[in-house]
Amino acid sequence: MADVTKVGAARVDAPPPTAGRTRRGAVRRGRASTPYLFLTPYLLLFVLFGLAPILLGLWLSVHQWDLQLPHRPFVGLDNYRDLFSSESAIYGDWWESVRATATFTVLSVPLLVVVPLGLALLLNRSFPGRTFFRAVYFAPYVLGVAVIGLLWRFLLDANLGLANRLLGALGLPSDTPWVTDVPWAWVSLVGVTVWWTSGFNAVIYLAGLQDVPAELYEAARMDGAGGWDRFRHVTIPGLRPVMLFVLTTTVLASANVFGQSFLITQGAPGEQTRTVVWRIVEEGLRDNDAGRAAAMSIVFALALAVVSVVNFRFFRYRED
Repeated sequence: MADVTKVGAARVDAPPPTAGRTRRGAVRRGRASTPYLFLTPYLLLFVLFGLAPILLGLWLSVHQWDLQLPHRPFVGLDNYRDLFSSESAIYGDWWESVRATATFTVLSVPLLVVVPLGLALLLNRSFPGRTFFRAVYFAPYVLGVAVIGLLWRFLLDANLGLANRLLGALGLPSDTPWVTDVPWAWVSLVGVTVWWTSGFNAVIYLAGLQDVPAELYEAARMDGAGGWDRFRHVTIPGLRPVMLFVLTTTVLASANVFGQSFLITQGAPGEQTRTVVWRIVEEGLRDNDAGRAAAMSIVFALALAVVSVVNFRFFRYRED
């Protein structure tokens, strides 16, 4: 009889079946929310420094937002129309800056994709001092654009620069206008940029080369593939995701060029090397028209987004 009582008591004191399910549900909900807790700092930073500026830029772009005037009326799409209307006062300057940016991007991107790849292939081999040379090629990238700009502005000066002095010592023309005339101004800007940033892309390529399985090279070698065939059929396919990253980031960085042009050529000759970012800065900070500068930024960002989508679709198609 006592045993029955104990059993009955145990049954009475036991928690209801729903309590266990409730606790398990709470645990599952806690586990499901854990990733979002880790993402919260990034999401806060994204909203504060990414989403909020975009929304503010859109708001400014539909207003005549003079920084010196208290009244800033709504103008709709007028700021955007001014960029595409030949009757607008800023039409010529805007498209001149677009042309300058496109010229620099077209000239610099192929070199910044191909030259670092060649450096990475060389530095991926085993030879004495390999680590030293890797550091040497990457070293210029750690310098700021102000240092690079002022340094090369002095070196490329037509009268006092070291470049023309070296050319004169070699018996070559020593009056080349490196920073004041085209096409030499573009040669200077592109050459300095390639020298400055190739190390970063080379490091990215090196990381990608080390992920390509060595067995693929060995199999290709056993099948009689030469160096060029191994490069085409093993290296390039293995580097395709890395090349997509390098190409996309290089296009974006080249299109946003500002410091080199501002410090080295100072927009010369005339305004032929004055880029889009420079034009946006002038419109917003010199002319105090934040609304029109915001419209320029939105149009420019949309154009770069289209270019990035084209890059992704092209590489994905080739990969499939």
